[in-house]
Amino acid sequence: MAFNGTWKADRNENYEKFMEAMGVNMMKRKLGAHDNLKITIQQDGNKFTVKESSNFRTIDIEFTLGVNFEYSLADGTELSGSWNMEGNKLVGSFTRKDNGKALTAYREIVGDELVQTYVYEGVEAKRFFKRG
Repeated sequence: MAFNGTWKADRNENYEKFMEAMGVNMMKRKLGAHDNLKITIQQDGNKFTVKESSNFRTIDIEFTLGVNFEYSLADGTELSGSWNMEGNKLVGSFTRKDNGKALTAYREIVGDELVQTYVYEGVEAKRFFKRG
């Protein structure tokens, strides 16, 4: 599967603006922009196991496409939602538990990179990962 492997954060576009829209304070935004995030993805049919390692935490996430699950962001924001496959793109539709607002996330392979796109309150950010 195309997503399988270990991916290391390489660069960001508009990520601080996105974190600001999410309500992350300035200190955490500065740290978050340089979190050295590493994602390991293992896909088995519709089931995914994702390990996220950063300067702040290491977390294991298991999900099945189309099945709702709970997830906490590194800043403690709690979400509920699911991932689905649309073509070659993973599309995550999540709702914040604190304010009920929607957060959409996309993961896709573009060339030799994993591109994660986040959309919240009209603010779009991208994070680019290289195979590690």
